[in-house]
Amino acid sequence: MALSLFDNAIYQSLIRDEAVARLFSASAEIRAMLLVEAALARAQAASGLIPETAAAAIERASREVQIDPAALSDATGRNAVPVPALVAEFRREIGAPEHAQYLHWGATSQDIIDTALMLRLRQVIALYQSRLGEVLSWLGKMGNDHAQLPMAARTYGQVATVTSFGQVAAAWGRPLLAQAQALDALKPGLLTVSLAGAAGTLSVMGDKGPAIRRAMADQLGLTDPGAGWHTDRDALAGFSAWATRLTAALAKMGEDLILLSQTGMGEVTMGNAGASSTMPQKSNPVAASLLVTLARFVQAQNTAMQSAMIHRQQRDGAAWILEWMTIPLISAATGQALNVAEAVLDALRPEPDAMMRQIDASHGAIFAEALSFALTEQMPRPEAQQAVKELCREIGPDASLAQLAARQWPALQLDHVFDPGQQLGTAADEAAEFAASVKSYVKTTD
Repeated sequence: MALSLFDNAIYQSLIRDEAVARLFSASAEIRAMLLVEAALARAQAASGLIPETAAAAIERASREVQIDPAALSDATGRNAVPVPALVAEFRREIGAPEHAQYLHWGATSQDIIDTALMLRLRQVIALYQSRLGEVLSWLGKMGNDHAQLPMAARTYGQVATVTSFGQVAAAWGRPLLAQAQALDALKPGLLTVSLAGAAGTLSVMGDKGPAIRRAMADQLGLTDPGAGWHTDRDALAGFSAWATRLTAALAKMGEDLILLSQTGMGEVTMGNAGASSTMPQKSNPVAASLLVTLARFVQAQNTAMQSAMIHRQQRDGAAWILEWMTIPLISAATGQALNVAEAVLDALRPEPDAMMRQIDASHGAIFAEALSFALTEQMPRPEAQQAVKELCREIGPDASLAQLAARQWPALQLDHVFDPGQQLGTAADEAAEFAASVKSYVKTTD
């Protein structure tokens, strides 16, 4: 039995992102730590701190060695970190004590684990960027294609004025575009090498330490932070906060789609609906609901992640272990949210006839604001508002607002007031502008 739904075979198709899950497997973590140890040895040999022959032996073994995760379990249970057991196993595999003694020279467990995490987060972020680009492309296309497709805008769940489906898609997409750009800016400060030694001073490496850190960063394709960050967890907390904002933006789309597809509305259809165990007629918006669930889950994990910023003195095991418990879950849930969003948008279709029915169902009340402003050419604004408000009380199946207004002010030409296409305001322009922004962003990131 799995403790987490992410690892429960029953629910894997629902919430598991296989690509992200692989990056947080025990074997992937070991492989990443071995790569870090090899890069450290190469950098130290280049600086003359350890022999070239030792670095070569360590690098060769890092590519060939197979370490069983279970072999690290007992020692990790005692030490609270896997690196001591990893180093012991690695040295045995190297098989040459004269070379193996230089493994992990002057580093500490946190250097290896944090840098190994960065190697995997780099791949996670690459997945996010690819998927986010697809999601934005879908929304950009919807914004462009449906910029002038009228539909009812709602506030507090009530019909308000006319908008367009393209503008709704743009409203979903603008926060996602902002988060795509924020991720681009976040990467350099997040994907950094960690090399600070036991207490953050690199004392064992002497004056060669900073150069070794720079060389190690170059070899691993990471950024040199210029100092240790054992207790400075701002970048990781920022990544968690970013994931929270991203999934919240996706969840807003999910919430809207649940409402737009509900019985009696049907303004959109989603091909990836779910079935009921007992009601044959049901077509449940499962994917849209999942976007909301994943966002709430990430938000809860982010609370723990932000509290993990508080570290004691030069290193703090309690806060650090809390990070290990939350970062994989945040990463997995965010990855799946992007997967689900992409599938939702691929299957999403607006229903123009249903949208017009919803506009007509208000019997013209949706145009009340437009009418009140049109009347300001004849009377002061407060009087116009009051007059329209009184007419709205008479609206019904046999008396639309347009009919009531024509009776009340027969000399006025008010056809444009009750034409949905002429009441879009900036909706069409905003949708087109968003589509252009997406196109520009995707072009610059290709």
